[in-house]
Amino acid sequence: METREETIPAKTSVSSLGVAHFSAIDVEPAKFVSMAAAAGFSSVGLRLHPAFPGAPYYELPVGSDAARDVKVRLDGEGISLYDIEFVVIGPDFDPAALTSMLAGASALGARRLSVCGDDPDRGRLVANFVALCDLAAAFGMGVDLENMGWRTVASFQDSLSIVQDAERNNGGALVDALHFFRNGGRTKDVSSAPQGMIRSIQLCDARGPAPITADQMVSEARTGRFAPGLGALPIASLMQVLPTGAAVSVEVPIHTSQAPEEHLRRLHDAARALTG
Repeated sequence: METREETIPAKTSVSSLGVAHFSAIDVEPAKFVSMAAAAGFSSVGLRLHPAFPGAPYYELPVGSDAARDVKVRLDGEGISLYDIEFVVIGPDFDPAALTSMLAGASALGARRLSVCGDDPDRGRLVANFVALCDLAAAFGMGVDLENMGWRTVASFQDSLSIVQDAERNNGGALVDALHFFRNGGRTKDVSSAPQGMIRSIQLCDARGPAPITADQMVSEARTGRFAPGLGALPIASLMQVLPTGAAVSVEVPIHTSQAPEEHLRRLHDAARALTG
């Protein structure tokens, strides 16, 4: 694992800072939008698809009362919906099954969909990523592939390779600070990535040694994240190599009894201490 440098680089200014729904996943979308705006964030991500069986998520079909409520909140709070999540591209993946979700997200202004890859058949994985990119493009959206140590696409280089092979202009390799650094990523990998390959960056921090087993990795990802700057990951260095135009958000689930409003405020303040 790459550790924080002794000399912290100067801050990099980020004009727009978002927050992922996973940071307060028990809060329904409309309320989450208002909480995020009150905390100072300028965009949100929403969980509209289950990350795993039984995981919480929210449906916002076109024309539904729930979708209208979210739209009113977004417009009223002056905040935008940047991305939606979370889809696993596995062996039985069917892109068409996501059509309704993408239509609803697009109607709310969403620009990206976050996915991970967990299919050992690389050719099929690339083909399904291509198909999903093409489907998302029909709704004016792109697709970001996130690496996770316990899945087939385990490292940032894995995700970058899939996106490059897919050859779709709306495809990208997502940098989640936890998964990126815990699985061999270095800041130079971000600065050396081809232009346009990294559209989205999610900030968080971690402490202690990197997990080894899949169960340990899953546990850290869900309950072991800290606000950026409060752990041992080289987040300050990551901020120095942000690709031009990349969206920056914070993803740190609540793992205390803290109220979601206070949790989001603390995440915003911690991130701003790094981003200016």
